[in-house]
Amino acid sequence: MNKARTIILRMLATFFVSALGVVGAGAIAGVDVLTAALMAGIGGVATVVEALSRAYLSDGKLTIAEINESFSKVNDEKD
Repeated sequence: MNKARTIILRMLATFFVSALGVVGAGAIAGVDVLTAALMAGIGGVATVVEALSRAYLSDGKLTIAEINESFSKVNDEKD
């Protein structure tokens, strides 16, 4: 799998992980579930995009380690 495909698929996963985490909280707070999920999903993806951009700016390359580190910023689960 090339880096671009890996990043795209992981971005999709990031969106869903971030979105699904707030569905219940949005319902309790009286926020429309779709709106809460979209906002959280976009926020998670934005966090990763910022980290990837910063890593790329430093040397013009993205290593697998930098990609993994960028995605770890939204992955709360400890292995």
